[in-house]
Amino acid sequence: MTIFARLLLRRDHAHARPVQLLTSALAASAAVTALLMVATPARAVVTEVEGTKVGLQAVNQASFVDGRFEQGFNESTEKFTVTENTGPASFRNPSAYPVVHGANTYAIYWDPTDHYNPDWQHLINTFMQSMGASSGSLASVFAVDAQYTDFTDKPAYYQSSFRVAYTDTHQYPAKGCASPSVFTCLTDAQMQAELTGFIAAHGLPTGMGTIYYLMTPPGVTVCVDALATRCTEFERSTLEIEQNRYESASYQKAICSYHSAINPGGSPLGDGNTILYGVVPWTAGSAGRGTGSLIAGQAAYCQDGGWNPSSKPPMEREKIKPRNAQEEKEFQGKTPEEKEQLEALKALQGPHDQEPNQLACPNFQDGLCDAGLADLIVNQISVEQQNIVTNPLLNAWQDNKGKKEATDQCRNFFAGGHAGGGASAGPESGAGTLFNQTLNGHSYYLNMAFDLASSLLPYPSVPCIPGVNLIPEFTAPNTVNSGETVGFDGMESDLTLNAQFTYNEGAAVKTYAKYKWEFGDGTAPVEGYAPGAPACETPWLSPCAASVFHSYQYGGTYQVTLTATDTVGNVAAVSHPLTVVGPPPPVPPKETPAGGSTPTSSPTSSPTSTSTGGSPGGSTPGASPRLPAPVAAAAVVSRSLRRALRKGLTVRYSVNEQVAGHFEVLLSRTIARRLGIGGPPALGLPAGTPPQVVIGRASVITTAAGRSTVDIQFSKRTASRLARLHSVPLMLRLFVRNADRHSPTTTTVLTTVTLSG
Repeated sequence: MTIFARLLLRRDHAHARPVQLLTSALAASAAVTALLMVATPARAVVTEVEGTKVGLQAVNQASFVDGRFEQGFNESTEKFTVTENTGPASFRNPSAYPVVHGANTYAIYWDPTDHYNPDWQHLINTFMQSMGASSGSLASVFAVDAQYTDFTDKPAYYQSSFRVAYTDTHQYPAKGCASPSVFTCLTDAQMQAELTGFIAAHGLPTGMGTIYYLMTPPGVTVCVDALATRCTEFERSTLEIEQNRYESASYQKAICSYHSAINPGGSPLGDGNTILYGVVPWTAGSAGRGTGSLIAGQAAYCQDGGWNPSSKPPMEREKIKPRNAQEEKEFQGKTPEEKEQLEALKALQGPHDQEPNQLACPNFQDGLCDAGLADLIVNQISVEQQNIVTNPLLNAWQDNKGKKEATDQCRNFFAGGHAGGGASAGPESGAGTLFNQTLNGHSYYLNMAFDLASSLLPYPSVPCIPGVNLIPEFTAPNTVNSGETVGFDGMESDLTLNAQFTYNEGAAVKTYAKYKWEFGDGTAPVEGYAPGAPACETPWLSPCAASVFHSYQYGGTYQVTLTATDTVGNVAAVSHPLTVVGPPPPVPPKETPAGGSTPTSSPTSSPTSTSTGGSPGGSTPGASPRLPAPVAAAAVVSRSLRRALRKGLTVRYSVNEQVAGHFEVLLSRTIARRLGIGGPPALGLPAGTPPQVVIGRASVITTAAGRSTVDIQFSKRTASRLARLHSVPLMLRLFVRNADRHSPTTTTVLTTVTLSG
């Protein structure tokens, strides 16, 4: 008997597999309530088939990988099996071969028979556009890839630009695979021929900065080779079905997607004629199409493998709960129709998909509940995107022992990120709605990314992560005396990309994040690495700067600033005030130029600022000359919505003189009403600005020019309501006035920010 990972019936059922095949599998699955899942060694996925080197995303529901460890769950013993995976210890690019430093992406649907539904294409194209729109964001699995470099010492930057989505209606060639159980079977050689012809016919670009995704619809099997040893279908014996086992040779070699390169010149560095491509066949099953909800479990092989990231502890198996004696007694008293319904609902507890973008069921367009199936294809594109940019020619970043690529180090690992949605499967779609990523306001359920730094340093030591943290932090000491030594500890900082490899004349060299301290008293900054770098083996002699000592000669309030730069070049800073008791600094003598007058200057405000106060011409007759308008700037330090609601919106600001004033956080009145958030109206906004309400406020008082930070807290009620959103646009308004007692001048700075994640 043959079970297909794609298992999707067409709307008109013209090319459907025999229904008896599906119902037999469903009946057998329903009869078995205990799964026998044992962890298996991770299979090599970078391999050569018929002369073509490919990176395979193999079917795998037996285990999930968390860096050095691979876990499986034996449901017969209710115990986890944990094996150590030494792969990440040797995860390298020893020859410094190329990574992709930024790419234009193309989505091509090879679909001459109109099987690829428009709602699926819309969801997939929106994902690729959102992936591009979020380029540069740290709150994304794709940002993690930037730690992987090549001979240029440039990283695989998260710079993606969606260029084209196109339906290719060219007819399929003759069946190329030796598989008697399918109608249409395409080999990689046929996929390459179609792609190269399509590119040439439409004058599309090639080279190491372009990635093509070639997708096929339901009803089409894709095999890497003509002998059909690596295919998107697999077979199971009748005994395996009855015992719900997955041991067949074809299952062990089944694939979900793969990537490769057409490299006519054969250069290990690629050239302008190289074509980088990913093949993403339909492996999303047919749940929600009226063919039985249990089919959802089949598609989970190519998503999260049926592991539940919302469980506590995380990543437990989705499993069917057995009935107790009372429940079984009640079940036996039901009619056959009632029993069938209860069995179907019970089956939903087992392995199933997660479809955060599922539409309301049934969909008014076609009466089905299958729109969210495209979420599974989205995850395959995400996986191949990460693998292509870090290993485009199949000779760069991979485990040299096991030949695993970046995402294989975190296979089936979906825990982390800003999780939302529900894990339980709905009866109509057979799927849950969990998501762990938000890109450009859209929610997705994506495999986590592998953090190489976790194998190079003790911290963060979390190998599978949803994005990049760059949060410099230190705690300012209490008031100190002049001449007293004071310490600042920057090891409170949370830096994800704090170690990586660069290539110095072909040799791999570890590099580390850097810290820079500015003490606000005019002394030279102190820069260096953190503990863990070889230069920091003796911190008191070496250029180490995660923790520093300093002393102040004079009394006053100083702004101490820590700037952190991770290994990719991302930069963030934080400042805290420190009060020093002691004699004030000497007043520098005024320089009087020839002619007897003291020169004055009039600093100009930034385009985002407005100034008021005083009289035209700068002075009032008979009054002292008024001070010029203060110059101010402000920016939000972190755009994490979760962090802002928990710790406050951290804002960094700078002023050129002593000022007093306050910050206001403004929210659209429309959004505020929808969430039930109250607040006073924001007055004096520029013409054309939508009505806003004030939802946060903080005072600003300085005694001199300088930089500082302030945390703007939200009320518990406001925070709880904002937490319902995936992202929220806010305005930040800063009012400051100078210390002119006769005619103070005010500057207003207005900026916008979108918090997400």
